[in-house]
Amino acid sequence: MTDEIKYEHETVQTVRGTDGLVISKMEKDGWELVEQTQGMLRSTLEFRRPKKPQPWLLIGSVAAVLVILAIVIGVASALSDGDAKKDDAGKSMTAVSEKPSTTPTPTAAESAAAELITLENNPEFAALLKADSCDDVNLDFATRYEGQTVAFNGSIRHMAPHGDYETRYDFLLGPGDEGPNTTIGPAFKYEDVNAGDLNLTGKKIPATVGVGDKFRFIAEVREFKAAQCLLFLHPVSTEVR
Repeated sequence: MTDEIKYEHETVQTVRGTDGLVISKMEKDGWELVEQTQGMLRSTLEFRRPKKPQPWLLIGSVAAVLVILAIVIGVASALSDGDAKKDDAGKSMTAVSEKPSTTPTPTAAESAAAELITLENNPEFAALLKADSCDDVNLDFATRYEGQTVAFNGSIRHMAPHGDYETRYDFLLGPGDEGPNTTIGPAFKYEDVNAGDLNLTGKKIPATVGVGDKFRFIAEVREFKAAQCLLFLHPVSTEVR
């Protein structure tokens, strides 16, 4: 009879709009999303992953080594004088009595939240959002934070079909709520994405998106192309504001 697969489970609560980021991080750690419950401000995510089998052969080998080591230590102790025995015993008791660290290990969800760059927790990103789109600060930021995730309130400045595709677009985004009238901040670009790639979230998810629409963008930093003054991002989630 085939052994039943045993799973370990973890429940994660996320701030609305960061679901995609957390799910991606958890999946990289081998977790599988089994249920997602959307609340007013938070989402509850249920994950599972198969429990790893105990490496019994390795444990047996380690136990054998420990037995041999114990015998060697015992012989060495027998040859030492009484005072040395007492001193060693005192040190051993001290080592055993030491308590393990009570500092909790961060979960994958906590690590994901800590990695999210915002204008509130990152002065460089706050400065970037006020800089000119061709300023050197764009290149500096993209170089240093490539592959990391940012979150900001912004709007769609421009959108156009990507090549000959009718369902894939290039989006030009700007910080703030001014849409096509945005005059400050970097020129963020999503290239060759469709509506599904945006991972829209929020109370009222629109059927379509257009120029001027306002969102809370969460995206991965890609690269800055100085010749075009464009800072490329890749969407993680897009929350309606």
